[in-house]
Amino acid sequence: MKNQKQTKKAILAFSGGLDTSYCVLYLKEQGYDVVTMTVDTGGFAKEDQEYIIKQSKFVGAIKHYFIDGKKQLYDQIVSYIIKGNILRGSVYPLSAGPERLIIATKLVEIAKKEKAMAVVHGSTGAGNDQVRFDVAIKVLAPELKIIAPIRDLELTREEEMKILEKSGITIPTISKSYSINKGMLGVTIGGKETKGSWEAPPEEVYPGITPLVNTPDKSDTFVISYKNGLPIGINGKPMNGLSIMEYLTEIGGKHGIGKNIHLGNTILGIKGRVAFAAPAVTILIKAHKELEKLVLTKWQSFWKDTLSDVWGNFVHEGLYFDPVIKDIEAMLDSSQKTVTGDVRIKLFKGNIITEGYKSPFSLMSLDIATYGEKNILWTGKEAAGFCKIYGLQSILAHKAYKLGKKYEKQKS
Repeated sequence: MKNQKQTKKAILAFSGGLDTSYCVLYLKEQGYDVVTMTVDTGGFAKEDQEYIIKQSKFVGAIKHYFIDGKKQLYDQIVSYIIKGNILRGSVYPLSAGPERLIIATKLVEIAKKEKAMAVVHGSTGAGNDQVRFDVAIKVLAPELKIIAPIRDLELTREEEMKILEKSGITIPTISKSYSINKGMLGVTIGGKETKGSWEAPPEEVYPGITPLVNTPDKSDTFVISYKNGLPIGINGKPMNGLSIMEYLTEIGGKHGIGKNIHLGNTILGIKGRVAFAAPAVTILIKAHKELEKLVLTKWQSFWKDTLSDVWGNFVHEGLYFDPVIKDIEAMLDSSQKTVTGDVRIKLFKGNIITEGYKSPFSLMSLDIATYGEKNILWTGKEAAGFCKIYGLQSILAHKAYKLGKKYEKQKS
């Protein structure tokens, strides 16, 4: 009896766009049975899901998984982006990058379930995603082969399109010019304009975001309630984190909130640029940061901000599974014990205006002190003594400098 050749099976992270559609075609040519997998990390409409499933079958996959990863993404990543007020380069709330960690986790799970020998992603050899996928997969399942056809073959989008067109495979028009990722944290956009540092993508590539010229002439004002650093309701109505993100994405998009372009350093050491729109998390971070100012001490804020920046860098750069991440998260969780209260927010013409905040843990209680006026904690005489001592080292340094300059002049 002849030995039957073992079937090769590969699990592909599939978006239905240009790169991953090409990947299916390539893998089939290499003799693989291809199972595609899409993780819903937010931002998927019903028609998006239907298109992806249809496209998977059309390009030749033998099976498709559509997995809900929203809760895992919120609990593991988004919650700490909010707690840490994390904005890379002071503007970018990480958006697409952390999703890759969840997708990589699910890729490994499905690969084990399907007894596949390889996992596949459509990342290029220039960007950050290849690192995120590769590192996460090697940590979670080092025995799996990693295939990245676009990176390995060094293909351009134009070359991919020609190959797909020859095979009769069609791609939505906008996917030909732009790589668009929609998720819970917002929309990220890469394309011809973001390859340089000057041009900006047109308004129509930002789905769900109203251009500023078309935003309402009337503002929207609402109250966000937080408990231990996380949002728990809007206008007194209890809501879970996912529902709050959906609500703020819609209302923020209506007012043109959270659209920007981020320029930063890539993991591989070059400069990278991405356009994005992230209404919900932009609003939540703005409100959360103001509430923290009310309840945290100066040194709590200092060290929390310092470690939050480290956490954001590690997650953005694909090092989420380093043990230090859990150490930092423990500190962030501890810092949020008093970050409970309400923040009143106004949205208008792309602006987020924080109108007020209150908390049972407020350090600005009128029973303690009133800024700029008489308070109950010290007398005027005590304040004068403090001012004298507080500036003493600066005074001594200034005198020492003058004496030193005088000595140098005498020596010369």
